[in-house]
Amino acid sequence: MFGGYMGYYILIGAIALVSWLVSNKLKSKFKEYSQVHLQNGMSGAEIARKMLSDNGITDVKVISVQGQLTDHYNPANKTVNLSEPVYNQRNAAAAAVAAHECGHAVQHAKAYSWLTMRSKLVPVVSVASRMSMFVIIGGVVLMSIIGSGLGMTVALIGLGLFAMGTLFSFITLPVEYDASNRALAWLESSNMLTRQEHDGAADALKWAARTYVVAAIGSLATLLYFALQIFGGRR
Repeated sequence: MFGGYMGYYILIGAIALVSWLVSNKLKSKFKEYSQVHLQNGMSGAEIARKMLSDNGITDVKVISVQGQLTDHYNPANKTVNLSEPVYNQRNAAAAAVAAHECGHAVQHAKAYSWLTMRSKLVPVVSVASRMSMFVIIGGVVLMSIIGSGLGMTVALIGLGLFAMGTLFSFITLPVEYDASNRALAWLESSNMLTRQEHDGAADALKWAARTYVVAAIGSLATLLYFALQIFGGRR
């Protein structure tokens, strides 16, 4: 079962390598565009507040949080959380991130269906993702000891739990791409950035989106591997 785990290790290693390469590229892009200072002199926080205001959103706060690349929108308490560099700095990278997170706030205000779906899945997926691997392995162990039947049932439950996480990662893709599209459209229509600054912001967001693509593909590949191994174990 699981081919001596060698196939699994190769798969996980390949996914980890691609993820590392994309993540490193993202960091280098943000470092590069952090050197492109905005001619309008606005900080990430000021850009965020301006985008919210232009979209008629008055009940969302823009706050600073510790860390790097820790930026996120929290629909539960309606806050745009910007990492300290993004909140304070005045460059193309900060503008891109700030506008992107406000893009999620706009999605929330307009009841964007993919965001609504993702938000509903969060509590379920948070539990499923923690349990799935243990349940799958438990099922595989039972299958090797007592054969199919109970072991197969447990393994399939684990596979179902893992599939929920995979589904969540794919639902995340349109949410992230749409937030970036909203951000870039507003940055352009409001003349917030020069052409060079806008191109830098677009490139930074493009690489940020690719991290979600890699995560989704990696999750799907792992799910298919588990499925093949579990059903293959029946023969």
